[in-house]
Amino acid sequence: MLIDAHCHLDFPDFDADREAVIERSRAAGVCHFVVPGTSYKRWPNVLALGERDDISVCLGLHPYFIDEHCDTDVEALEEGLDANPGVVAVGECGIDARFEESWDAQWHYFDAQLKVAKSRELPVVIHCVHANDKVAKRLRQLALPAGGLIHAFAGSPEQARKFLDLGFVVGLGGAVTHERAKRLQRAVKSLPDDGYVLETDSPDMPLAGHRDERNEPARVAEVCRVVARLRGQASAEVAARSYATSRRLFQLAI
Repeated sequence: MLIDAHCHLDFPDFDADREAVIERSRAAGVCHFVVPGTSYKRWPNVLALGERDDISVCLGLHPYFIDEHCDTDVEALEEGLDANPGVVAVGECGIDARFEESWDAQWHYFDAQLKVAKSRELPVVIHCVHANDKVAKRLRQLALPAGGLIHAFAGSPEQARKFLDLGFVVGLGGAVTHERAKRLQRAVKSLPDDGYVLETDSPDMPLAGHRDERNEPARVAEVCRVVARLRGQASAEVAARSYATSRRLFQLAI
C-alpha cells in the first residue's frame, strides 16, 4: 500500500475528473492522500476533501500565494484548527527564495505558522526552495515538538541530515526521477529507512518522461520504484517504510 503524503487534490486542475483521478490512484496501490492547504480562500475546498476517509488535510499559507495572504489569516488558521480537530498538520508553509521581492513577507507568515504549530504540537509541512540552511537554522531555534515534513526535498545528504536531526522527514517526489538530480539522488541513498515519505505534489512536480503533463497521485508508485532502485531495496519495502512514516508523522488513523 502507498500513501501520497503531499498532493493538491483540491486544485481546480482536478475539478473535471477528481473521482477518476482517485480511482486511478487506487488502482496503482494508493490508499490514502494528504492534502495541504495553500491559502485561506481555498481552505473550504481542502476541508471538504478531508471529510473523506481516504484523505487527510492540513491548513496553511503557502509562500507562492503571498499576495493573497493577510495578517487576519493567521488568526483564521488558529480558528480553523480549533473548529477542525481532524486537521493533521500546519502547512503548506515555508520559504521560496526564487521570489526575493516577498522575502520579508514570506518569513513573517512562515514564522507565524511555525509558532502556531509549536503551540498546538502539530507537525508542519514546509515548502523550502533554495533556503534549506536558513530554514533549518530557524527550525533549530524553535525546536518544534512534532517535527514535520520538508516537502519536495531537493538538497544534499548533509542538508537532509540537518532536517532529520531536528525531527523532520523529507518528501521524495518527481524531482528524484530526473537523471540530472545527482545530488538529490545521493541524499536519497543516504537516508535512514524512517527518514522519508513518498509524494507527488500533484498536479505539479512532473516525473521524468511526463514533462508538461498534469501530475497525479497514481504516479507515487513510479516515485516508489525509482527510490527503491536508488536505495537497492524492493519497491514493497520502500512503500511499507513510507506508509509507516507517513502514519507516524501525521498520526493517521488508517
